[in-house]
Amino acid sequence: MNKQTHNKLVSFIWSIADDCLRDVYVRGKYRDVILPMIVLRRLDALLEPTKEAVLEELAFQRDEAGFTEWDENGLRDASGYVFYNTSKWTLQQLKDTATNSAQILQANFEDYLNGFSPNVKEIIEKFKLRSQVRHMASKDVLLDVLEKFTSPYINLTPFEKEDPEGRKLPALSNLGMGYVFEELIRKFNEENNEEAGEHFTPREVIDLMTHIIFDPIKDNLPPVMTIYDPACGSGGMLTESQNFIKDEEGSIRAMGDVYLFGKEINDETYAICKSDMMIKGNDPANIRVGSTLSTDEFAGKTFDFMLSNPPYGKSWASEQKYIKDGKDVIDERFKIQLKNYWSVLEDVDAVPRSSDGQLLFLMEMVSKMKPLHQSATGTRIASVHNGSSLFTGDAGGGESNIRRYIIENDWLEAIVQLPNNLFYNTGITTYVWILSNNKAEHRKGKVQLIDANALYKKLRKNLGNKNCELTPEHITEIVNCYTHLENKEAEGEESLAAQVFDNTDFGYYKATIERPKRLKAQFTNERVETLRFDSRLLEPMQWAYQEFGEAIYSNTAQFKEQILEWCEAQDLNLSSANKTKLTKKDTWQKHLALVTAAKALQNVFGDKEYNDFNVFVEDIDAELKAQKLKLGTSEKKAILNAVSWYDAEAEKVIKKTVKLTGDKLTQLLQHLDCEETDLPDFGYYPICHSEQSEESQKNKKGTYITYETESDLRDTENVPLKDNIHSYFKREVQPHVTEAWINLDTTKIGYEISFNKYFYKHTPLRSIEDVTADILELEQQSDGLIADILNLA
Repeated sequence: MNKQTHNKLVSFIWSIADDCLRDVYVRGKYRDVILPMIVLRRLDALLEPTKEAVLEELAFQRDEAGFTEWDENGLRDASGYVFYNTSKWTLQQLKDTATNSAQILQANFEDYLNGFSPNVKEIIEKFKLRSQVRHMASKDVLLDVLEKFTSPYINLTPFEKEDPEGRKLPALSNLGMGYVFEELIRKFNEENNEEAGEHFTPREVIDLMTHIIFDPIKDNLPPVMTIYDPACGSGGMLTESQNFIKDEEGSIRAMGDVYLFGKEINDETYAICKSDMMIKGNDPANIRVGSTLSTDEFAGKTFDFMLSNPPYGKSWASEQKYIKDGKDVIDERFKIQLKNYWSVLEDVDAVPRSSDGQLLFLMEMVSKMKPLHQSATGTRIASVHNGSSLFTGDAGGGESNIRRYIIENDWLEAIVQLPNNLFYNTGITTYVWILSNNKAEHRKGKVQLIDANALYKKLRKNLGNKNCELTPEHITEIVNCYTHLENKEAEGEESLAAQVFDNTDFGYYKATIERPKRLKAQFTNERVETLRFDSRLLEPMQWAYQEFGEAIYSNTAQFKEQILEWCEAQDLNLSSANKTKLTKKDTWQKHLALVTAAKALQNVFGDKEYNDFNVFVEDIDAELKAQKLKLGTSEKKAILNAVSWYDAEAEKVIKKTVKLTGDKLTQLLQHLDCEETDLPDFGYYPICHSEQSEESQKNKKGTYITYETESDLRDTENVPLKDNIHSYFKREVQPHVTEAWINLDTTKIGYEISFNKYFYKHTPLRSIEDVTADILELEQQSDGLIADILNLA
């Protein structure tokens, strides 16, 4: 359908809403009538020519055969479609025989709806059409709407026809229906400030996807082909794929059967999709309604081809309970195993953040790839995504793990970056991911990135956000680049660029770099007083102590109501657990004991400042032992934390000393893949000083110190998989931070893909001479303008 026909049809349909529904519905509710009536008229117009045949078949079954239940096969054969209507009515007859009685028209209309086959009745229910008919009848506009939709000047069928003057009315294909649907949704939702067009993919994008998916194996297509779209919307991608491979004038002209499968969460678009499946003669039972993520509708089934444009940037929080139980993934589609840094297989998180579920749809398709022992061609996938699927998520996170799982299994063939403003509902950059579990030999271990961002033709008039398109020539250029696995430099501003990478080029080690904790320590009144309050209940505990003084420790219960009232007045919104903790005597007594113990130590150490925390701890331990003071580990730690602070000039805080000799040393060196002299690079520092006696050095040989780490100074480095973490550390980190070391045990593996990184072209700044010349020219121009304004010329 060309743009002129599209705009004319949309305007006509919109005029129906304005002419008939303006005083009956708010503008944002026009869709509740218009969309189901379009679908109904499409079905109705197809059944008109065979109406008599269906009624004759019905009469035969009822009167001659004596059936008490209708034989659906006979009725379908009579109608020529997989649906039928056994009532005596068509929409045209309802309009032609209507009287001034809205009640009679309503009754006849409902009789007409009740005559449809069960598959159409489901569509009617999804649209809630019966309630709309009753409402229109009560407002006396039902006949007006019928007259509009049965107009001979509008063609809502998938076949060409002529108007009363003999002018050709183009067919409304599934794709054309998609365009009309999206434009109407946009218009309807303008009144409600809602988003529109979440289900539709432009024809040329589908054309590109189908060429890339089917062309490479066009001479080796399976005899029976299954195509699946887990977010099928109005079904355009499915039917266009079928049209592409069955086109008698196309390059493929597949002779085998094609079966379409899809799932859609939106009732309206599901109803449109199902109706078009019926019109095209496909099995409507293969189109399911509901959330693809919540329910594995096609569990155990695999498909030859999958094409989809799943929703991106949309939350899947409401479906999370079906996928995860706490931290555990319970849906088999999203359970994967990956090797850790040590090449040990582990169960890992393969679900993205709850704010964006697009990669879950990709995993749904991956889970339904046909293994090569079932089909020699395996499965080919094309899926549209925005940029976040390429790079969001840290190493070890769900998004990164999904990318890694796909790339390390060598399923990713290519990613094509599309122009901005190509899609109806968004202006952002989009990408087509191409996957296959049966890569051609020359593609194995490789991923091709194609930058087609500058390849487009401007539209004369926008369609929503869509202001450009890919021409057939553009599609051919992209497909040829993909087919020949080209590395290609952009030639000018409106050209294609492409690069081919090894799979491992996208992977990296996320290596943790540690630095030692350096603490000073000193007892002061201010630091000791911080022990009086729980840090998580600091504000209310400080208030209660100031308000009630020492009495709070012995009579906590009597102040409970006042404390909680104050918390409520301050809008602190404490949890029930924290409320209990705050008003519990044991809490206050615990912190009082800490203050008492700290003050006892303060009396001994005074305000002496320690530059070596290790010595400070030794002195504290000695004093506790001398005074026979029993202090639990957590209490002692709380006091030490309260009276110490980080200082870059302080001595390093020793964690422990370890003895590394014999097998223990050998195992550690194998684990770290290093020499003994390299151990300090991994946090093991030998105790061996030349100034010590020979006997002392002998005793301490093989003894290493490890230091506490300062979390605030912890850093990470992304090291390419093709590099070595230790070499990278020696080259890029150690020259700048000599006391740092690698914490190899926390290393994670991540994958990300950055088009900007690979295709960015630096534009040199203009010379100062050129800029100066422009400024002087502008100044001259402005002087002349001012002179004209002031009549000084």
